[in-house]
Amino acid sequence: MQIEFYGATSGVTGSCHILRIGDHLILLDCGLIQGPRDIAVLNRTPFPFHPDAIDAVVLSHAHIDHSGRLPLLIKQGYTGPIYTQNATRDLCDIMLQDSAHLQERDAEYENKWRKRKKKPPIEPLYRIENARAAMKQFVGLRYREKREILPGVTLQFRDAGHIMGSASVELWLNEKGAQRKIVFSGDLGQYDSPILNDPAVIEEADHVIMESTYGNRRHRDRADTLREMGEIIREARHERGNLLIPAFAVGRTQEILYHLGKHYDEWGLDRWEVFLDSPMAIKVSKVYWDYPHLYDEEATRLRRRINEMPHLRNLRLSSSVEDSMGINRIQSGAIIIAASGMCTGGRILHHLKHNIANPGAHIMIVGYQAQGTLGRKLVDGDPEVRIHGDMYRVRAKVHTVGGLSAHGDVDDLLRWAGNFRNRPRIHVVHGEDQTKRDFHDRLEAQLGVDAEVPKAGDILTLY
Repeated sequence: MQIEFYGATSGVTGSCHILRIGDHLILLDCGLIQGPRDIAVLNRTPFPFHPDAIDAVVLSHAHIDHSGRLPLLIKQGYTGPIYTQNATRDLCDIMLQDSAHLQERDAEYENKWRKRKKKPPIEPLYRIENARAAMKQFVGLRYREKREILPGVTLQFRDAGHIMGSASVELWLNEKGAQRKIVFSGDLGQYDSPILNDPAVIEEADHVIMESTYGNRRHRDRADTLREMGEIIREARHERGNLLIPAFAVGRTQEILYHLGKHYDEWGLDRWEVFLDSPMAIKVSKVYWDYPHLYDEEATRLRRRINEMPHLRNLRLSSSVEDSMGINRIQSGAIIIAASGMCTGGRILHHLKHNIANPGAHIMIVGYQAQGTLGRKLVDGDPEVRIHGDMYRVRAKVHTVGGLSAHGDVDDLLRWAGNFRNRPRIHVVHGEDQTKRDFHDRLEAQLGVDAEVPKAGDILTLY
């Protein structure tokens, strides 16, 4: 009975851990490593296991850094079930095909360069047919629905409050009479976030694999965050520029639209054109609409009263490439919400190219930005950035609005970990190196638990 710590041990992407019980092998997540080219190329390194030797995959949620290598796993021979929460299954049907499209497009772009240099072509990491094949292996479960997935292995998902369908994973293991309970936090959301419920209380575990994305930082107070958003919108209007909001298609986009609708009059949004320029985010928003039983109390009341989320009267949905290109003819008065959230690809890059050198334009960063990403360079104040191979002077005003993160901050993480009554051993993953060390120290000092920061390849023997 062992856990091997594999992905998200040296950063915040590429989540994947290996659980061995008897002759069985289980993966917890199978995420894509995200970042600049020299980091993303790590996705092509071989798995430290044979995909056809895996007996089951347990997926915490749909974000690509947790799910994005599942099509590669299938491509290389995995034929077993992928267990996840029902809403996550529906979101992955959208997101994995989108990821595959990006893999195909990036390979096509790379091969044009390789052809000019007389270098051999490369294959995409995986193709759309691999993503579609992966979906046939998904098994959706409800929250709190216990399922024996292998002999001696029982699974249950609990709401993690991060995005729709996100889950913390409870696993009960029984091998030769020895019993252990493993909890994998997945990504934990903030308490009192709109739309979603708070992370569920889990009180018992022997070992907890826990994320630490914001393990040494506190988010800004939500009320202050909303006031800041209103001020940014008014400032951008006064300076007659566009407002760009790079946003993850899942979770962040829906929360932004929720707030824009709720504060429509207060923020003077009738004087703007609001564009949701993301085919994937449009599809994802429909999935959010299809799961009202997972809403929190406030969102449930709104839906019952007006049968929709707060109405945004001037919202335009831009699905086609032509629609997206047309937005760039607008010089001022446009709020443009587009993926990707870390500015590593997608339509936001085209909007940045057309606006980033305009001193009247504004960029609102509303989520976590990993080291090495374009979004992180903007947050760090780099005077010049590279987009599609060309350098651009950053004259637009960049705002970092931290209070909207889908990730819980250090207080939220400690609150969740403090629910365990028996003080399990906590293994800190999914954070930058200093953040993990700081969170480890807080766990030991404030909660009195035994904590550790595993490295890639470390193996923990449970029995």
